[in-house]
Amino acid sequence: MVKPALLYYRLLNWQPENQALAADAFDVRALDNPDQDTDDILADIQACCAPLGFYFGSEKMDRCPNLNAIVTNTTGVPHIDMAAAAARNIAVFSLKDEQAFLDTITPTAEHTWGLLLALLRRTPWCFDHIKSGHWNRFDWGAPAMLSRLKLGIIGYGRLGRRVARYGAAFDMSVRYHDPFVASDGTTERVDNLVDLVAWADVISLHVPALPETQNMINAHVIGQFKPGSLFINTARAELVDEAALLTALRDGRIAGYGADVLDGEFDLDFKAGEHPLVRHAQNHDNVLLTPHIAGSTHDAWRETQGRVIDMARRHFEDWKP
Repeated sequence: MVKPALLYYRLLNWQPENQALAADAFDVRALDNPDQDTDDILADIQACCAPLGFYFGSEKMDRCPNLNAIVTNTTGVPHIDMAAAAARNIAVFSLKDEQAFLDTITPTAEHTWGLLLALLRRTPWCFDHIKSGHWNRFDWGAPAMLSRLKLGIIGYGRLGRRVARYGAAFDMSVRYHDPFVASDGTTERVDNLVDLVAWADVISLHVPALPETQNMINAHVIGQFKPGSLFINTARAELVDEAALLTALRDGRIAGYGADVLDGEFDLDFKAGEHPLVRHAQNHDNVLLTPHIAGSTHDAWRETQGRVIDMARRHFEDWKP
């Protein structure tokens, strides 16, 4: 039986068991990244992976005359022209609507709390203090107990709700802003975003990257943050005006920023050391950054990659070349 051809990009780094799963169901063709696409390769495939950072639009679809499916283990699909795919009868397999499954995938919410706690307690810098041969706890007092702080959640979807539950477990006062989600009776909803950031001691961002959400945390909103508050972003960098954020960090309005994302991170020539927030962090202790690892646990990789591969496999079970 002839297997459908799947174009896989090595930058996705699928777990070995998922590469084997794909090889069992597909004739896998591999490139390093979509910049290596050629018309000859694209003309011969029935399925194609879609990594973040590379737009899968109508132009690429038209270069794939036999394309039947697009595969991405992401929870959002801003990098895929969904209307163009629908017009061409191309199925898109992602995790966007797999809510019951995603409720079992918890590392991003966990990492949010790792950043929050490390930033509040200044853990990385305290460890640097010890590595330098010092041992003085009085230099490292946190500003407050979590149970005395107010947590504001922007975006009350799957991750926002989980982070809110974690906040309640720490006895924090928790409120959220999300114009599309009514109160569930457990967390108070705030209709105005500015009112939420002015109230909260800690803001955690959990909003998808869409054209209408780009720079939603703009200079005006940042200017209304409660002085001395912390800001955690494990969503996307495009949601935040990073220049305005940097100004707020320098003048102390925002006491600390913990993020798993940076603007431009998906560019192939991205140089983290040249990013303004990274440069600031080299000489200040109010920015804590991680390299987009919030969802990066081996079991989460295994399960999310395997999920979309299996969805595509089942789609092609009755496929005839």
